[in-house]
Amino acid sequence: MPKYPRLEREDQRKAPPATTPEGRDNQLAALAYQLAEKRLRNGTATAQEVVYFAKQGSTAAKTELEILERQKELITAKTESIQSAKRVDELYAEAIAAMRTYSGDRGGEDED
Repeated sequence: MPKYPRLEREDQRKAPPATTPEGRDNQLAALAYQLAEKRLRNGTATAQEVVYFAKQGSTAAKTELEILERQKELITAKTESIQSAKRVDELYAEAIAAMRTYSGDRGGEDED
């Protein structure tokens, strides 16, 4: 009997290596999930693997994920609000400078 079992046909398909570190992380994570799924299906998964996936499927984990997504949206909205407020301040400053010019104020220049 061989030391390592033959891989199933679906496992033999090789994807080209990713060109970015993030892509490579995603590939490795996908492989890890596939292996964990295979082990769960054939009953050889460790207790830690079973508990991990049981927790991932729980409503508490799903609620926590939703909360994190909403917090991310909130942070994005706050960032956009701050940027918008800065832009409004710039526009006010430009408007005030334009009004001074129209009113005859030379903005600190010496008159001859």
